[in-house]
Amino acid sequence: MTLYLWFVFFLAVQVVHFLGTWKLYQAAGRKSWEAAIPIYNAIVLMKIISRPTWWTLLLFIPIINLIMFPVVWVETLRTFGKKSTLDTILGIFTLGFYIYYVNYTQKLEHNANRELKPENKTADTVSSLLFAVIVATLVHTYVIQPYTIPTSSLEKSLLIGDFLFVSKVNYGPRVPMTTVALPMVHDSIPMTKKKSYLSWPQLPYFRLPAFEKIKRNDIVVFNWPVDTVHYFYEPKGRPGVIKPIDKKSNYVKRCVGIPGDSLSIKDGFVFINGKKLVLPERAKPQYSYSVALDGKTSIDFESLFKELDITDPAGFRTEKRDTLYFRALTEAGAERLKNTPGVTAVKREIDTRDDNAIFPHINRWSQDNFGPIYIPEAGKTVSLTNESIPFYKEIITNYEGNTLELKGSKFIINGQETNTYTFKQNYYWMMGDNRHNSEDSRYWGYVPENHIVGKPVFIWMSWDTNGKGINKIRWDRVFTTVDGEGQPQSYFKYFLIVLALYFVGEFFWRKRKENKA
Repeated sequence: MTLYLWFVFFLAVQVVHFLGTWKLYQAAGRKSWEAAIPIYNAIVLMKIISRPTWWTLLLFIPIINLIMFPVVWVETLRTFGKKSTLDTILGIFTLGFYIYYVNYTQKLEHNANRELKPENKTADTVSSLLFAVIVATLVHTYVIQPYTIPTSSLEKSLLIGDFLFVSKVNYGPRVPMTTVALPMVHDSIPMTKKKSYLSWPQLPYFRLPAFEKIKRNDIVVFNWPVDTVHYFYEPKGRPGVIKPIDKKSNYVKRCVGIPGDSLSIKDGFVFINGKKLVLPERAKPQYSYSVALDGKTSIDFESLFKELDITDPAGFRTEKRDTLYFRALTEAGAERLKNTPGVTAVKREIDTRDDNAIFPHINRWSQDNFGPIYIPEAGKTVSLTNESIPFYKEIITNYEGNTLELKGSKFIINGQETNTYTFKQNYYWMMGDNRHNSEDSRYWGYVPENHIVGKPVFIWMSWDTNGKGINKIRWDRVFTTVDGEGQPQSYFKYFLIVLALYFVGEFFWRKRKENKA
């Protein structure tokens, strides 16, 4: 929905509210016109139902308001004497329109001094749960969100089975665009294949102020721009699930290119503005290697692989009798292999073929040799040619919502002929450290700014399945930071010490109070 349509919808809601409540306002000693003034009417209603004014703010926060509206309907009915279970059910399941019936047909008596505490334990429990959900949803949506690493694309930095906290505040919390959705779940209802949201109506993209900008080498969680996951039931013939931006699948990669950069990849190494990208100490990029053996020397592979710390489940395979192929191995690991008796050669595998699967899908580059390309920056203008249009077509049409027609060498955008285009938002280039085992920007291109979710900051748990049915906790990764200088350090023991001190302190504090009593 456009801002204009949202404004019309907002005014329509105000009219619906006024028609259904003006007599209630009068019965509470207020003026009937007060029910018609946007926002002010909500503030007055909070006074009428004896609830805090700050509740008004919750009515305008997407997703949170879906929980708050039923609460306000029920509170309004109870304020005017409709306290029965049937009244509550009718208020909720008629989407508040039961208030119309009360407003026009019932004798209205405003109970300004009613008991706000629920009269029975069930109602009290429901009330407590509702507000627990509201607080949790606020934190989940605008502050921090849990996330689990599902793939090995960032192996060494992030492992399969790492449980993260993703900060929304670092890059600015994104206000949900999908306004009708279950709280604290992503795109599906748990234990089902049913969508957890309605695709309409949609809010325009808006992001709250950020603490920092995305920098090169930041690890970033974002919505997969070309999400085509066949997850929900779709009628035969449909190409896949078309999801709203904020309900697309969550991906986590390393940002190697920021807006305005010129990026190229040469033999698997990333170059930015002509200079080789220097990765942080914690990043350990992995490449594919073929390892030749002399076929005579006995090698303790189990001990060797443990020393090499091979964590990618893809591991290695035997190509020939005297050759091993490692899909993911660090440069340090390759050097260690070169010095192993029985190993005659270690060769890094470099993809040199022209691959149509590689962006922009014109059979031009490979995953190891790519570019240079320009990473679009908001407000910058580029020339449109038959050679450049494959890079920007998706941006112009899908990500920025324009129409585009190609008539020979002429480009018609939104009905106007032009040979340039000015970008409306920033774009980023995301890649995995596991170079030959990562589906990333090399395959689907730029990540728009409105797809950015947040920044992983903390690993609170790490669960290693080992691929062999052996499950164990990686204690050295529990309570470690994702970013920072040097190698990760677990703060779990410090957490346990603080927790123990808290409980000991609470015990003695309680004893002291009891002795005084």
